[in-house]
Amino acid sequence: MKTTPARLFGDLDLEIDSIGSFGDGLALHGEAGRVHVARSLPGERVRASVGGGRGELLEILRASPDRIVPPCRHFGALCGGCALQHWNDTAYADWKRGLVVAALERGGFAAPAVPPLVRTSPGARRRIDLAVKRREGGVLLGLHHGHGTDILDLAECPVMHPNLFALVAPLRKTLSSLACLRGVGSALINLLDSGPDMLLRTDGPLTPPDRTKLAAFAATAGLKRIAWALGTDASETAAQTEMPFVLFGGHRVEPAPGAFLQASAQGEAAIVAAVLGAVPARVTGRSRAIDLYAGIGTISFPLSGRLRVVAYEGDAQAVAAMRRAQAGARVETVQRDLARQPLSAKEFSGAAMIVLDPPYAGAAAQMPAIAASGVQRVVYVSCNPGALTKDTAVLAPAYALVGATAIDQFVWSAQVECVAIFERRK
Repeated sequence: MKTTPARLFGDLDLEIDSIGSFGDGLALHGEAGRVHVARSLPGERVRASVGGGRGELLEILRASPDRIVPPCRHFGALCGGCALQHWNDTAYADWKRGLVVAALERGGFAAPAVPPLVRTSPGARRRIDLAVKRREGGVLLGLHHGHGTDILDLAECPVMHPNLFALVAPLRKTLSSLACLRGVGSALINLLDSGPDMLLRTDGPLTPPDRTKLAAFAATAGLKRIAWALGTDASETAAQTEMPFVLFGGHRVEPAPGAFLQASAQGEAAIVAAVLGAVPARVTGRSRAIDLYAGIGTISFPLSGRLRVVAYEGDAQAVAAMRRAQAGARVETVQRDLARQPLSAKEFSGAAMIVLDPPYAGAAAQMPAIAASGVQRVVYVSCNPGALTKDTAVLAPAYALVGATAIDQFVWSAQVECVAIFERRK
């Protein structure tokens, strides 16, 4: 099948009127239509090389008064990790809060009351997925460019937790010596309560000398575990001194390598606080909450301090981690793929509340049963305003929005987290 090449319009002068959902400046040009220009701001006049709806910023002809000097040297190199370091903090925070307001309005909830953005600080990111590429003389280790496959070799990162960034240089050196890295790979690192935990993927088999080198790196860098996988295969342990863990509500969870973790401890705390604040006033020790898309128990375990929790999760490794940790907690974990087998309205019967934290794409298959369930309180945790709109629109005929919290968990990115609380209409 032939693809049509993107139409090229050449260099154009553009008036930026807003910021789009990916953090790009947006301009409307007669022949080119809507054009996305990364690193531009509302109110600016810019010159850009335009093709296929995208413009490469060439020159700022009139700068916005809200433009500031980015804190990271890599920002101008189109690092894919940040989109908005060049924007005044007040304007940036108002825009992120506005994404949540607009998403809820589109879902059918007029004039939603959303307090000012809950902030997380730079240097708090505790989960990073680094791209790896062998080149002549060494290894590139960093993030992909914003609109391409090239890798930006990290020399600094004001977003990453310092304990994570401290691993970059020694890991780059170790990777350059591994026979299992022939061309490309990745290194996903979670900063757990026990310390850094790494899942390394390479394009060649792990050799005995590679294992020795990884064990030495782990010992020097303070990693309790390094898991390794060939491409997209299941992982195996390459080096381990003890089982890594994270604490949720005082319960020790031992996650699988590369397990999903909220991006920062501050963001996680804000999400959990908002969910706990939504627990109905009249609950007893026998009251039951249903937690959908529970992951490894980020919300389930703290919530179990207030009422019993039935947690549903589709990933077998996540379920196993929760079950190992649920002794002494009022948590029951059920493995279930909610996209293929959503709960029915009847299965929610008797629950005091429903909590759901679905993946980025949302919970389309599950929402009709939630709307029909009759459960008094529903708490929706979202990292995608588009999915928030579509999913909560299903609730709008039967539920009222009674609270919403916007959380800046992904600092300087275009993403925003939201915890929205819904009450059954009488």
